[in-house]
Amino acid sequence: MNVLVVNCGSSSLKFQLIQTSTTKVLASGICDRIGLDGSEINYKNDKGEKLSTKTPIESHAKAIQLVLQHLVDKGAVGSLAEISAVGHRLVHGGEYFKESVLIDEKVLSEVAECSMLVPLHNPANIIGVRACQELMPNVPMVGVFDTAFHQSMPPKAYTYGVPYEWYEKHKVRRYGFHGTSHKYVSRRTAEYLGLDYHSSKIIVCHLGNGSSICAVKNGKSVDTSMGLTPLEGLIMGTRSGDLDPAILEYIADREKLSTKEIVNILNKKSGVLGISGLSSDFRDLLDADLKGDERAKLARAAFAYRVLKYIGSYCAVLIGVDAISFCGGVGENAKFIRGMIVEHLEFLGVKLDTEANNACGQEAIISTPDSKVKVCVIPTNEELIIAQDTEAIVSKL
Repeated sequence: MNVLVVNCGSSSLKFQLIQTSTTKVLASGICDRIGLDGSEINYKNDKGEKLSTKTPIESHAKAIQLVLQHLVDKGAVGSLAEISAVGHRLVHGGEYFKESVLIDEKVLSEVAECSMLVPLHNPANIIGVRACQELMPNVPMVGVFDTAFHQSMPPKAYTYGVPYEWYEKHKVRRYGFHGTSHKYVSRRTAEYLGLDYHSSKIIVCHLGNGSSICAVKNGKSVDTSMGLTPLEGLIMGTRSGDLDPAILEYIADREKLSTKEIVNILNKKSGVLGISGLSSDFRDLLDADLKGDERAKLARAAFAYRVLKYIGSYCAVLIGVDAISFCGGVGENAKFIRGMIVEHLEFLGVKLDTEANNACGQEAIISTPDSKVKVCVIPTNEELIIAQDTEAIVSKL
C-alpha cells in the first residue's frame, strides 16, 4: 500500500510517500513559507535526487496540489489512484484518542476542541486534513496523534498536584508528546537488541530542539517528561522545561509583562538559547564551548544534567532498565552530549564504548559488551509509524 504521510504546520507542509510493504520512501519533501513571500517546494525522489522550486503557495490546499502534482510528474506514482490512503500527524488528541483513528467530522471536531492546548499545532493540522479532503475526496484519511502512545500512563503519573476540579473541568493533566517517536524507537530498540518488547524496560531519550524522555514498560508508556503542553520537562532548544511556576508572577511584576508574554518567552527565548544567549543549535554551542564560551558550556551541561536526572528517575519508575536509547537530531548526532550523559550512569553498570559513540545518524550500540544496561542510538522514524498505523486501519475498511 502506498501511504502519503502529511505533517502540516502553520506555514509548512512536510510529506513522505511510503510503500508500506517494503517501508521504502518513494518521495519526500516540504512546502515551505505557505502564504508568505519566498514560498517553495523541496522534493526528493527515491534515489535521493533533490529538486527545489520557488513558486507561489497561497494556501495549504495549493501546497497539497503541488505535492500531488510532483508525485505524478516526477514518477513516484503513475497516477493518484496509486495512493491508497493519507496518514496525518495530529499533535494533541487530549483524552479523546488512545490510538490512531480513521478521520471523520467527529474526529476533527474533537481535535479542534484540543486546539486551546496547542494553538500553533492542531489548527494547522486540521487545515492540512481539510486540504487533502478537498483534493482527494475518496481517499481514506487516518489521524496519528503525538499524545496517543502516552494514554497508557497511570493516573498517578499524569495527575498534577492542583485542585482536582481543574482536571474534571479543564482536563489539566500530563499528556506527553513525541509519542510516535517513542513508540517507534522503543519497539525498534527491542528488535535491535533481541528483547521481548512486551517484557522489557526501555528509556527513550528523544533529544532535539524539542526534547522529551519516555519510560516504556512492556511496550507501554508509563511516564514521560512533557506535560499538558510541550513546554514541560527537559531544557530544550528554546523552551525552558521544568521551572518553579512562581517565576511567572515574580517576573511579571518586575518586568511588567503579561502571562502570555512570559509564556511566549519560555517557549521561544529560553532553553539553551536563553542560557547561552547565543543559539538553540547544539552545533553552535559546541563550537562556542570549545572556544571558551562559559555560557555555551553551561547550556550544554545544564541540558545533559536534566536528561540525566530524568533517566535516573525513570529507572526508579521502571524498577530497573534493560536499555536506554537516544534519538532525535541531538540524540542521534551529538556524541559529546551523549557522552556527558552516559558517563554518569556507571551506578547502573553502564559502560560507554567511546569508539562506538562516534556513531552519527545510524543504529548503533554505544555501550561496551559487558555493560549491564545496553545503550543505543536508534534514529527515529515517525513517518513510518504513521504509514503503518494508517495501513492497519485502512486495510480493515
